[in-house]
Amino acid sequence: MSAAAIHTFTALLLAHVLADFLFQTRWMVAHKRNPLVLVLHAALVLGLSLAALGGWSDWVLVLAGAHLASLVAVAVVAPGPWQAGAWAGLPWLLPLFALVAGLILTTRAGGFAVGELMAPYAEVDLPRGLEKGGLLIGLLERGLIFLFVLAGQPSGIGFLIAAKSILRFETASKDQRAGEYVIIGTLASFGWALALSYATLRLIDLLPPLETGPVHD
Repeated sequence: MSAAAIHTFTALLLAHVLADFLFQTRWMVAHKRNPLVLVLHAALVLGLSLAALGGWSDWVLVLAGAHLASLVAVAVVAPGPWQAGAWAGLPWLLPLFALVAGLILTTRAGGFAVGELMAPYAEVDLPRGLEKGGLLIGLLERGLIFLFVLAGQPSGIGFLIAAKSILRFETASKDQRAGEYVIIGTLASFGWALALSYATLRLIDLLPPLETGPVHD
């Protein structure tokens, strides 16, 4: 991909992530087969895409009802919308967009991904804890992994693994099924976070530096 395509892709990626994982409500997910809800979601994607690009592009209409593969396709076929938008003179926005999109994909989207993986094992009887405590733990651990990787300190992830192993030791030792459930969920959560964190780091490497000073040609 050309630099222009990567810039356009980054802006569209942020819009897509915001539309799917922050602004899409549980009601919208539950009624996603309703044509009116589909139109509402498409309008949300359209509006956020135009806002991220800083201007109008006919190609954004292609994305209104589509997903990630379409982002890449549109960015490659029509790499110019970012350069033609209002934010083109602020290239430092691009790595910021990548950071925000990467963080949301690592934490919130990771929760959905791990939840889908663990759904077949939902009958496992786990000790009762705080309401939504497991969800919050997952968000925090993936968020910390993201910060460790982006800060160039991946060794800190070892402390997370050790801490979680100690806290979950009693559960794992008393019930093999519950222990295996915890191990699978933990490995999936850590694996997802590592993959998305390094992918975010790679995308940032392809973008202009995160600087707010004047840009010189």
